[in-house]
Amino acid sequence: MPGEVEQRLHELDIELPQPSAPGANYVPYVRTGNLVFVTGQLSQWNGERRFVGKVGREFNVEEGRQAARLCALNVIAQLRVALDGDLERLVKCVRIAGYVNSVPEFAGQSQVVNGASDTFIEILGDAGRHARMAVGVAALPYDVAVEVEGIFEVA
Repeated sequence: MPGEVEQRLHELDIELPQPSAPGANYVPYVRTGNLVFVTGQLSQWNGERRFVGKVGREFNVEEGRQAARLCALNVIAQLRVALDGDLERLVKCVRIAGYVNSVPEFAGQSQVVNGASDTFIEILGDAGRHARMAVGVAALPYDVAVEVEGIFEVA
């Protein structure tokens, strides 16, 4: 019988992407004690990069939010692997950091990263409420629009 988080994913008709392999000399997550650090996840679906370009030029805030949502789904997919497929072991989303590849004059990074924050809360309920950082950057890997990483308390 699926757990509460898996049931919520089913009820919301949300499919998680396949977790991506690292693109360099690092690991997708690290567990230390009761914390799992999920490395930055890009706006891609099953290896296909989406939302390539800058927010404020190629993409507006709403499209940036969609990119951030996709990043959050990738974070949860990696977390599922870190927890041996059992998302019920998740206690709390502690903190996320969102990086927005944006033009210098763009100042809506927090609005863009809301796409990730809303996704964590939608899927994880109160356990998805977190502290957060949202920053604009000059570039991201492969020129994607958004990257999101997370720290999670687990049992």
